[in-house]
Amino acid sequence: MNKRLVPIVVATTNAGKAREIAAALRGLPVRVLSLSDLGISAEYPETGKTFALNARGKAAFYSGLSGNWTLAEDSGLAVDALSGAPGVYSARFSGPRATDDRNNRKLLRHMRGFPPAKRGACFVCCMVLARNGRVIKQVTGRVRGRLLDAGRGAMGFGYDPLFYYRRLGRTFGELLPPVKNAISHRGRALTKMSRFLPTILEK
Repeated sequence: MNKRLVPIVVATTNAGKAREIAAALRGLPVRVLSLSDLGISAEYPETGKTFALNARGKAAFYSGLSGNWTLAEDSGLAVDALSGAPGVYSARFSGPRATDDRNNRKLLRHMRGFPPAKRGACFVCCMVLARNGRVIKQVTGRVRGRLLDAGRGAMGFGYDPLFYYRRLGRTFGELLPPVKNAISHRGRALTKMSRFLPTILEK
């Protein structure tokens, strides 16, 4: 007899994030749904000053609308030399019409003149599971690297081409998805969440 698959909503409109999360949940007894699958078009205003506040708000908001287990996350790049910027503003760093290319070009302008030793950065992902408007679990994943002075690689999204991971000698933009997902900030958060999910989904 086939085990019942539990619906779980991935509350993001970012296609790259959705793909990474769905891939990590493969093998668990879940049926991954998107907001569009449920006809949910309401937007949660990300006004929190931390990744955790935004992730918790999104998870509670969308789980209340969907009535299903809901997984939300907020993530971004924290640059040492910029006092943690762009941080929660990573996706809209270059303004209201931000794109990955514009964000990367703005970041490179801000980092101009910094030597390699001063180009440290950390990708951070806060991931939250909620149901019926109530937060059930919160986890965080981090990975450190440094920023290059030019992008390398066409894979990934966001700041991946600029983020150099010394242990593999590649940028995140040069890594195949399974390799990146195993060591990325989101991958690390998902590993923690995936260990927790089987203990709670059948309740």
